[in-house]
Amino acid sequence: MFRFSRQQKVFEISGSKIGGQPGENPPLLIASMFHNKDRILADRKGNFDRQKAKELIKKQEELSSSTGIPGMVAMVANTPEEAQIYIDFFLETTDMPFGIDMWVAEKRAKATEYVSKLGVQDKFLYNSITPWDKDIKGQVNKLKDLGIKHVVVQAFDDTDQSPAGRLKSLEGILAQGADSFSTVIVDTSVMNLPATSFSLLANRLIKEKLCLPCGGAYSNGTHMWKDAKTIWSLDGFRAMDAVAQGMSSVLWSDFNFYGPIVTAPRIFPAVATAHILLSTLVYDETKAIFANPALPIRKHFGEFITKLEEGGTRK
Repeated sequence: MFRFSRQQKVFEISGSKIGGQPGENPPLLIASMFHNKDRILADRKGNFDRQKAKELIKKQEELSSSTGIPGMVAMVANTPEEAQIYIDFFLETTDMPFGIDMWVAEKRAKATEYVSKLGVQDKFLYNSITPWDKDIKGQVNKLKDLGIKHVVVQAFDDTDQSPAGRLKSLEGILAQGADSFSTVIVDTSVMNLPATSFSLLANRLIKEKLCLPCGGAYSNGTHMWKDAKTIWSLDGFRAMDAVAQGMSSVLWSDFNFYGPIVTAPRIFPAVATAHILLSTLVYDETKAIFANPALPIRKHFGEFITKLEEGGTRK
């Protein structure tokens, strides 16, 4: 269940490894900033609470260090000019990698040109090449011309929303040149909470056949369920969110768009806990725990690992 027969691809984005066999590398957690209703945002002209934004970024850095789970930020912008302001601020604040979240392809292209102009392609994750793009080949060629190295490819088929449909959609996009970048990671398109399972099963199918790192915006499934706060209160929603995203990170996920960065204090520990359990699930199949020192289980349960490796009790 947690071991693929084929060697899995591992990519590196600004020092953060992503991909591999389940349990080999901690999942990359990608936060959202400057999204609609973000409390640090004053307007869509690039005015925001810079001190609070710095505090949120530094908090994610601290959580990344304490858990061993790498982090990055995807910044939401409506215009290329707005995106440039956020990019400049981010680069002045942290060494973490980053992405830009812009739905309109033409505006996203302009923001990507600015990334290229700054020469920070190594730190940049392009999000994303999608099945809804009208000219995938043209987009790929433009990105190659700009020196873009790391891309997200979104897999989804409106006519076949099964896991197999996502695999078929992905293969069609890759065949148009999207497989030619240094890093290709696959977003298996979370549509709602129960359908998250289809994305997770698609992760497994894609890793089995194409060996590519897979993941998703699991926060789409949790944050779109508005009734959860009414049914269970805000605390109940937070518990549901942490459980769903932690569980998803166990099931063949190499990365997670986890939602607003303000939720990092609950999501990083939740995912770290899930990954610790994944490590021992993998051990039960393989009788080994990966040597990666950044693994949450190696950071926090070294004595337990020593007993396992010496053949001692599993308690």
